[in-house]
Amino acid sequence: MTNTDPRVEAVSIVIPAYNEEEAIGPSIREVVEAMDPSGIAYEILVVDDGSTDRTAERARAEGVRLIELPENRGYGAALKAGIARTEHDVIVITDADGTYPAEAIPELIRLMSGYDMVVGARIGLNPAIPAVRKPAKWFLGRLASYLAGQAIPDLNSGLRVMRKPLVRRLMHLLPQGFSFTTTITLSALCSGSLVKYSKIDYRPRTGQSKIRPGHAFDFLLLIIRTIVYFNPLKIFLPAGAVFFIGGVAKFIYDIYIGNLSESALLGVFGAAALWSVGLLSDQISKVAMRDSES
Repeated sequence: MTNTDPRVEAVSIVIPAYNEEEAIGPSIREVVEAMDPSGIAYEILVVDDGSTDRTAERARAEGVRLIELPENRGYGAALKAGIARTEHDVIVITDADGTYPAEAIPELIRLMSGYDMVVGARIGLNPAIPAVRKPAKWFLGRLASYLAGQAIPDLNSGLRVMRKPLVRRLMHLLPQGFSFTTTITLSALCSGSLVKYSKIDYRPRTGQSKIRPGHAFDFLLLIIRTIVYFNPLKIFLPAGAVFFIGGVAKFIYDIYIGNLSESALLGVFGAAALWSVGLLSDQISKVAMRDSES
């Protein structure tokens, strides 16, 4: 599904916002200042995700297209609502909190030639990622890279450029919450789409973060669930190997002490069960992906 057009002529920029009255105006103006000299036609859609402050009022004052959701539905739901209203086939998403450098957007767009998605990876010279998030971010990134079978410099960056056909093809998998970007990253990579990463900086946000410590566990489950959908053997084969090795080790130990036990057999049978489920899941996954592409 890779598009090899040498130049992107027009883009739709979607900015989800929830209680970002302090940052939404400057964020919009920064995007305008970056895009106007670029020679790329663009529209800006701000999706107010049921804000209880003046976010919608201040976005409207900037003259952009405004979509107002009646209640807070989540980051992913806001992006879906915005993408559904876009006019162009290339979509840019960025945040409303001032963290992502809008000046990087034109370059990300120019890198789209031959790719389905270009991600602004927060690995520049000055990525202001809170220290408390770094261990979880590192672990989840390494796990996702292993399961996806390729390096993922930034799993859930909120600044990226995507082709609308890619988003439409994966829409049924994309969640309503913060996991939208993680899911589309893994889904695109696991389904054979071409994804490019480009270094960007990441600035301290304006206002209070919506990310909570409990979201790390949600991200972990999301990573496992997405990989199980696309490549279940990546999960079931190692899990079965743990049971098999444990069962064999227990069997050898039982022989050594002269007291055979059921736990050794349970380990081997557990491994066989996991591998069988993995093989069945793999076949189901292949059929599901074939049907979704047809």
